[in-house]
Amino acid sequence: MSLMYYDPFRRMQRLMSLLGSVWPEEAVTDARQTAAWSVPLDVYAEEEGYTIVAWVPGLDVDNINIEVVDDTVTIEGEFPAPEEDEKRQILLKEIPVGRFKRVITLPTTLEASEAEAELKDGVLTLRIPKAAALRPKTIKIKTKK
Repeated sequence: MSLMYYDPFRRMQRLMSLLGSVWPEEAVTDARQTAAWSVPLDVYAEEEGYTIVAWVPGLDVDNINIEVVDDTVTIEGEFPAPEEDEKRQILLKEIPVGRFKRVITLPTTLEASEAEAELKDGVLTLRIPKAAALRPKTIKIKTKK
């Protein structure tokens, strides 16, 4: 048995292209323009906390909001719409446009005041330590003579 990658938007794009040949261009919109966007991300658990890596190409820090409450991280923002050019006809539109929001619930309470975020080359890296009470502690053993 072989596994196949399933992309529901590919089928929607095919349907939209078929409809586009029947109805005028104004009547058919790209499914990705109207859908709520979800950016791809990876979440890593480490001894001291968690690292969340999200792909947000083309965005700057002013277009992204991050909120940490208890064990929940919310990343939201907006991909700006490109300027429309009346001289060009869109043949394929895959670049995301519009708002997105990701809510990630982690297994432990987080220390929001110590969270750090960095945006470089379209990759957002968020490091959030576990709450102090949940972090592992090393205890030194004293010897008596």
